[in-house]
Amino acid sequence: MFVIILQFADKTKAPQLMDGHNAWIKRGFDDGVFLFVGSLQPNAGGAIIAHNVSRADIEARVQDDPFVTQGVVSSEILEITAGRVDERLAFLKG
Repeated sequence: MFVIILQFADKTKAPQLMDGHNAWIKRGFDDGVFLFVGSLQPNAGGAIIAHNVSRADIEARVQDDPFVTQGVVSSEILEITAGRVDERLAFLKG
């Protein structure tokens, strides 16, 4: 499982790239990779929980985000190996 942190670096470009960024997020859900997308508060960027993909694949996917490629955000990918989980999240132990 991965937690991806996208912290704003240059918000001025965000409005013109928002459609592409939202399409990128939609692809992540459509592909079964993204489980959760939310905003970092206060208006600091976003966070994504992803699974069912290799480290190399998630790195490539993050590099496809227009926000990343155009410098709107900086990205950090944290890889987590689940130990104990609530039964509702047992699929994350994979």
